[in-house]
Amino acid sequence: MSSADPRGRSRPDVDSTLREIERLHRSRRFRALRQRFFAEGVRNFVQLVDVDAPIATIVYSDKLCTAALARKLVRQRRRAGVPVVRLTPEQFRRVSVAERASGVGAIVRQPWSSLDVLRPDTGSCWLALETVRSPGNLGTLIRSSEALGGAGFLLLGESVDPFEPTVVRAAMGALFRQRFVRTDRVGLDRWLRRHDVPTLGASPDGDVDLRELRCRRPPVVILGEERRGLTSEQRRLCRQLVRIPMTGATDSLNLAVAGSLLLYEVQRSLAVSRVVS
Repeated sequence: MSSADPRGRSRPDVDSTLREIERLHRSRRFRALRQRFFAEGVRNFVQLVDVDAPIATIVYSDKLCTAALARKLVRQRRRAGVPVVRLTPEQFRRVSVAERASGVGAIVRQPWSSLDVLRPDTGSCWLALETVRSPGNLGTLIRSSEALGGAGFLLLGESVDPFEPTVVRAAMGALFRQRFVRTDRVGLDRWLRRHDVPTLGASPDGDVDLRELRCRRPPVVILGEERRGLTSEQRRLCRQLVRIPMTGATDSLNLAVAGSLLLYEVQRSLAVSRVVS
């Protein structure tokens, strides 16, 4: 149910908005069906507005939201026609998953891209993932990718959900500056061959020490699952396997750390290559 604001525009009903957010939090199936997710917090909201993300509804508590910039942006988005639902502090806390409710959040349309129109020579490197055990690790990896110039994520199969609440929270706004593509191994292999994209993965038996990596063109970095590493099918997609040197007793790193190290070395190598050429 919805009502109308003084200008005659349709305004979402408070109770139905709260129910939608609760379902977006707990149900991946509902998120996929609606093609939406919920992002809360001042940092997330400012980033959403900054990149002109497709916001469906803003939820806002005047008493909880004390950040002047966020309050200003809420007014601007309302004037631009984005529906704004005002909540009491108690109503906002009902749907907040943060330690301290910020008083501002948004229901956002999921920004998927299509592999068919993706051109690897128009951006930086991509990360390819098939399975992630910890959503928090994925959120951290999204932050690293945005910070280190990564273009986005190629998600193989249906396992990984970048819009899960823990991922959104851990990404701390970086999510909105990355692109996400859903495909499978066959589709990715076809795309890689068509565009002659270099690919690399990390493995303890890699031929090249990560510190000696040389990249002339932005690659696709294929990351394995945290415990098992790269599968045999993923290894076949890799033109090059690199090993991350470790001197301690630990024989593996978690996904976010390993992926961040790979991203850093790829960007360093690309920068050196550009200077040399």
